Amino acid sequence: MPETKRLFLIDGSHALFRAFHAIRELRNSKGFPTNAIYGFTNMLIKLVRDHKPDYLVVCFDLPGPTFRDEMYEEYKATRPPTPDDLVVQFPEVKGVINAFNIPLIEKAGFEADDIIGTLSRRAEAEGLEVVIVTGDKDMSQLVSERVTLLDTMKDRVTGVEEVRERFGVGPEGVPDFLGLTGDKSDNIPGVPGIGDKTARDLLERFGSMDSILADPSKVERKVVRERLAVHADQAKLSRDLATIRCDVDLADTDVDLSKDLEALATRAPDAARLGELFTTYEFTRLLAEFGQKKQTIPYDDYHTITDAAELEAVIAGIREAVAFAVDLETTSVDPMVAEIVGISLSYREHEAFYIPVAHRYLGAPKQLDRDAVLGMLKPLLEDPGIPVYGQNIKYEYVIFKRYGIELWNMTCDTMIASYLLNPSRHSHSLDEIAREHLGHTMISYKDVAGTGKKQIPFDEVDVKSATTYSCEDSDVTFLLAGMLGERIRREPSLESLFREMEMPLVQVLAGMEMNGVKIDVSFLGALAAEFRSGLGGLAERIYEEAGGQFNINSPQQLGRLLFEKLGYPGAKRTKTGYSTDVKVLSRLAASGYELPALVLEYRSFGKLSSTYVDALPRLVHPETGRIHTSYNQTVTATGRLSSSNPNLQNIPIRTKEGRRIREAFVPEEGAVLVSADYSQVELRVLAHVSGDERLVEAFRCDEDIHARTAREVFGNVEAESSEEMSADLRRRAKAINFGVIYGMGAFGLAEQLGINRKEAQAYIDHYFQTYQGVKAWRDATLEAAREHGYVETLMGRRRYLPELASSEVNVRNFAERTAVNTPIQGAAADLIKKAMLSIAQRLRSMGFGAKMIMQVHDELVFEVPAGEEETLRAMVREEMEGAVALDVPLKIDMASGRNWNEAH
Repeated sequence: MPETKRLFLIDGSHALFRAFHAIRELRNSKGFPTNAIYGFTNMLIKLVRDHKPDYLVVCFDLPGPTFRDEMYEEYKATRPPTPDDLVVQFPEVKGVINAFNIPLIEKAGFEADDIIGTLSRRAEAEGLEVVIVTGDKDMSQLVSERVTLLDTMKDRVTGVEEVRERFGVGPEGVPDFLGLTGDKSDNIPGVPGIGDKTARDLLERFGSMDSILADPSKVERKVVRERLAVHADQAKLSRDLATIRCDVDLADTDVDLSKDLEALATRAPDAARLGELFTTYEFTRLLAEFGQKKQTIPYDDYHTITDAAELEAVIAGIREAVAFAVDLETTSVDPMVAEIVGISLSYREHEAFYIPVAHRYLGAPKQLDRDAVLGMLKPLLEDPGIPVYGQNIKYEYVIFKRYGIELWNMTCDTMIASYLLNPSRHSHSLDEIAREHLGHTMISYKDVAGTGKKQIPFDEVDVKSATTYSCEDSDVTFLLAGMLGERIRREPSLESLFREMEMPLVQVLAGMEMNGVKIDVSFLGALAAEFRSGLGGLAERIYEEAGGQFNINSPQQLGRLLFEKLGYPGAKRTKTGYSTDVKVLSRLAASGYELPALVLEYRSFGKLSSTYVDALPRLVHPETGRIHTSYNQTVTATGRLSSSNPNLQNIPIRTKEGRRIREAFVPEEGAVLVSADYSQVELRVLAHVSGDERLVEAFRCDEDIHARTAREVFGNVEAESSEEMSADLRRRAKAINFGVIYGMGAFGLAEQLGINRKEAQAYIDHYFQTYQGVKAWRDATLEAAREHGYVETLMGRRRYLPELASSEVNVRNFAERTAVNTPIQGAAADLIKKAMLSIAQRLRSMGFGAKMIMQVHDELVFEVPAGEEETLRAMVREEMEGAVALDVPLKIDMASGRNWNEAH
């Protein structure tokens, strides 16, 4: 018996709105918004890949009134206008759909729901199975034995039983349900006061709305009975509005299924057209997958080296060259455990050499001995007179260092060069920058190693394929190093950052990664038990407050509990129920509600437990007994370093749980940990760049800046001295000080301090009246950013902000906050990087046994042997406080201890 074919109907309008709100702040370099296009396109690709539909259609609403507006003038009247940044993406998305060769259907006077309803019923009659792709609950009325709903965002399928479970009636009763409850999103009134639970109960008892309205006197609750009697006509109107039409005449859209079913058959996309669109939108990953793959560099001069004499000739050629690029093929992405499989070198355009040393598969060719090859390459790689290029060269540095080789002249990392030229770029992978600057699509790793369960380790890749793949990497790196290096040389400030800070920092960060930090695994084991007990205790307190057990990790259950059962104020509706995000719960907790505060604590406990307490022991290196985090130079757009595996930046310092986790970070026997942390560095930078006399004076006099701001902004409300000032008043002043740095407006400040917006705005106004230099600097920074399209730090680090031209207020406001914040955060990032470079040099030159082992925000952590602490402290203070000359003094706080918590 032939398999039943399936028609997928995508609710395009609904999907596009969801994509727009799910992905924020995505634009191409010209400032055109692309978030909805990107989200929708990815949904489309995943749908086709995962479900392989036989037939596929996308349906859209058209602007303008529909028959429902004629029935009820207030239909959808309360909906806010579609954001301008979404409006401009509608035609672009339709262009993408056309390029995928997917039929697109829309009809004036009807909604996408009605087109989908009509198509689904006709498809059923043709014997097809129908899958409606939507997250809209109204579509549940279309479900049948042959029709299901698919919510791709939640990966949830809704059939007849799921409809009954949700509404208390079958699909045919969903319009009755909506007639009783109404639908706020569409401004369908329903019966006032009847919610989901009451509607369910009524329909389960009476079977239909008509039966209920035929004799409301049978309804037990008086208030419900009276409302039904008064609003019977409104309930019927609401049901009519919520009912999806399944009889729309689609003849003029050429999609009559009984005549032309194959017109809806899934077809191959137009790769050329998609390539053009994805190039315009700068979707580099999608361009690689669906655009036309362009090979703009030849592979003809790529060579496999399996003879020592050949390798000697390559080395001789490099010594005569200007520079060379190196790329390693290994057994792991973790450089602390990776073993070298092959090495590729390139020193002339379009020519490269691959030296296989550890390919292990049946029939593999004879290869040079790895130790012998490394012995021949060592003098070359360590020659300070020959520049070395790489892509993410820190990876190569660490691996070579483990093999006893130190790259002394790392001149250009193409990843870092790309990052400095545009730090806001989504990715700086070699694939993406090759596509941008060379117009070349590179061979992907999966092309040579496969994907999923069929993927093989690189040492099993055949040498011929490995040669092309690896030589392309070194060749492209060599080409890009020249191109990007030339662009950087045209910008003196960027060249200084690149040559004097970012490239030298590669070696420093690599050293810190290799140093690693010792973890007390037994302590973490005890802490895990402590956290489990804490979670259990919190759960019991939550159940007690809630009046019964529920799934604490279920946002839907929590939302219904808070806003329906307990009747808490401030409910914020979403498509799936009520929002229970951090903002909502924090607002309720600040209003004195215990349950939301407990849930927040429970979530924090759980996240810290899984992310650190349980995970850290698994990250301990089997040989060193330490964890070796990776420091990333090209992730944050401000220039700040980030870390991963584990992310040290996210361990909280202000909570008891965070401090307990830091106790697990310990020194080796006989050593201590020393922490040096910049004090209020961002506010000191603000004082310098703004030149505000009051701020500068405060820091020069070593005043408590938050106490001074409190006195300046609030007046001498509570005390003349900071010692007598209340903690709450100082906290408010601190929020204002840092709020200015982050471009916070009245809304954000009000939310943070738990005050009304008018009061928050008054605080901000008073602050700027007091610190007029800050206000002048802020205004000048925004004006320059709008004029040039970017902002710069003190050292010339640049960040482009095309969002400043956005027509959407929220996006533009975000860009303005970023424009104010970036010069401050970027300068702070540069300060600690300069200090790290100087400290690393002095650790080497002075013969310290101490090691720099961690960098977190504005803090450096050292492992210091007995007898060196005093000297180390003096040296670190000198370098950190003297890193850059500002108009105000830099200051650090230092401490030491037997673990990181004690030392902080």
